Amino acid sequence: MGTGTVEQSRTGGRWIQEWQPEDAGFWERTGRKVANRNLVFSILSEHIGFSIWSLWSVMVLFMGKNYHVDPAGKFFLVAMPTLVGSFVRIPYTFAVARFGGRNWTIVSALLLLLPTLAAAYVMHPGTSYSTFMLVAALTGLGGGNFASSMTNINAFFPMRRKGWALGLNAGGGNIGVPVIQLVALAVITWAGATQPRLVLGIYIPLIVIAALLAALFMDNLAPMKNDTGALAEIVKEKHTWLMSVLYIGTFGSFIGFSFAFGLVLQNQFGRTPLQAAQLTFIGPLLGSLIRPVGGWLADRVGGARITFWNFVAMAAAAGLVTYASSIKSLPVFLVGFIGLFVFAGLGNGSTYKMIPGIFEAKAQDRIAAGTSAEDAAAWSRRMSGAAIGVIGAVGALGGLFINLAFRQSFLTAKTGTPAFASFLAAYAVCFALTWAVYLRRPAAAPAAATSPVLAQV
Repeated sequence: MGTGTVEQSRTGGRWIQEWQPEDAGFWERTGRKVANRNLVFSILSEHIGFSIWSLWSVMVLFMGKNYHVDPAGKFFLVAMPTLVGSFVRIPYTFAVARFGGRNWTIVSALLLLLPTLAAAYVMHPGTSYSTFMLVAALTGLGGGNFASSMTNINAFFPMRRKGWALGLNAGGGNIGVPVIQLVALAVITWAGATQPRLVLGIYIPLIVIAALLAALFMDNLAPMKNDTGALAEIVKEKHTWLMSVLYIGTFGSFIGFSFAFGLVLQNQFGRTPLQAAQLTFIGPLLGSLIRPVGGWLADRVGGARITFWNFVAMAAAAGLVTYASSIKSLPVFLVGFIGLFVFAGLGNGSTYKMIPGIFEAKAQDRIAAGTSAEDAAAWSRRMSGAAIGVIGAVGALGGLFINLAFRQSFLTAKTGTPAFASFLAAYAVCFALTWAVYLRRPAAAPAAATSPVLAQV
């Protein structure tokens, strides 16, 4: 009965029954147009999701002394959405196959009304800190939109186009962070730092519009079905956890720095809310815009190569920021910090390209062992979809680690310098890991590690 209900629900005008993106003829006839249309509206919904996820990175700019929340409390406040966002990414990933990409995009967009309306209700002096924490936790729902959107778009595009498509989807979503920061800047500039509800009033109708456009223009893929064994299988795969570490280094840095940048400027360099708002959007904007470039370069050069050199650059930028923090030079600090955003964005694109590439390589090994090409391709799609959810969830925890590191650093040293030094060490671990696992080719390596396909991951 249950199976029949599921099958029956996968019919109708918005369900596509057959989808073969790797078939060049199918792709040119209909696949490209349909995939690109779904990509556009997926980006819009994910964009709004990222804005709401990062809502408290701007709400704290409105929280003056009359809110009675100290700097450490604010860092903890902006860390809460990353924690919740990490956990909801796994169920959001599997919701796409269970309910359909279009259907879940509608639901996940409308769920953003919960944290937005709640923030509008509590955002005033006199609200308890625990209430602020609870409402900030609700904005973690916006972090889940990324996982479901990426899983959905991953299924629409052929392997040769995944790097660009996933990079564009994620980059367009990531831009939601600087956009809400620009909205906050406009509000603070023209209405002052006491009108946070104006920001929320702008986003409530945008959420409804995103859900409506998803209903009108997106599609569900009937061939996408949840495999209850996919999650159990993927958590046993070593590359899931290795790539999670790398994604902590790239995406975790991007989202963590995006949430913390304004607070660091206020607490380390004495910037006012307006002065901080004038600078906070620059790094997230550049990091978002360059993310598709990371995917594009990975398509052509190889994700592992781009990721390796990207982490080297991030370590160098972290070293510059550590130096600037120690000598209290704001210009040097801004150069280094914006560099961190740019390289984090580039690495986001290249690491995500590596995920489907790894499982495509393993699928080729399965074909060599006697599995049919069709079964191997289905296995690759299933595994890469599950991996995207898990890796995205674990990677987002990097944002939590970064904000907790800042909180501890300012509590103990009254400066962010110790936190920046720890980030430098983390990036060194990431580029060493990338080289050791995905670039080095020892003579006695297992077949899966030395296959020609994996060499292009």
